[in-house]
Amino acid sequence: MPEPKSFHEVFIDELRDAYDAEKQLTKALPKMARAAASDELRTAFEDHLAETEGQIRRLEQVFASLDEKPRGKHCDGIAGIIEEGKSILEEDIEETVLDACLIAAGQRAEHYEMAAYGSLIAWAQTMGHAEAAELLQETLDEEKAADEKLSSLAEGGINAEAARTAQAGGERQRASKKDDGKLRRGPAAARSASKKKPGRR
Repeated sequence: MPEPKSFHEVFIDELRDAYDAEKQLTKALPKMARAAASDELRTAFEDHLAETEGQIRRLEQVFASLDEKPRGKHCDGIAGIIEEGKSILEEDIEETVLDACLIAAGQRAEHYEMAAYGSLIAWAQTMGHAEAAELLQETLDEEKAADEKLSSLAEGGINAEAARTAQAGGERQRASKKDDGKLRRGPAAARSASKKKPGRR
């Protein structure tokens, strides 16, 4: 029976998880950028892709500071979030609504990473890995800034535009149902009139 893992070993495992998560995101972010209708949103995803590539290099510095080889461990959490985002891209959705969905998907990934890096920083500080903690804090700050950027885009017009699209679609749907109702009532009314008995004179 293997010996229980030490705190340091679990810390290294979580670093490998984060390393893999960032590498997965370098494949997902270009797809999200291409799908975005908003130029600002596309730029935000492209900018964060460049940041993510820098975060991978920074994690490699963290591994080096701990005398560990940089190696990934499959991150199931981020894989699930990416899969959810992929399913959105496969649906037939209005462009403005898709942008709102892309922001939501991006923020799910950011929040996952923020939680992961927050824990890693706390653990690094507890174990006295000052250099690792400082490097990880830089990445956490970038993740927070990316999340705030997505929020500003959502609140700056993308969500409102998606809502207007939904409102217009709802009005069209109600109008269509109303027209269908008229068509259904028309023949029925005619049949009902034909069945009425002539009145007495």
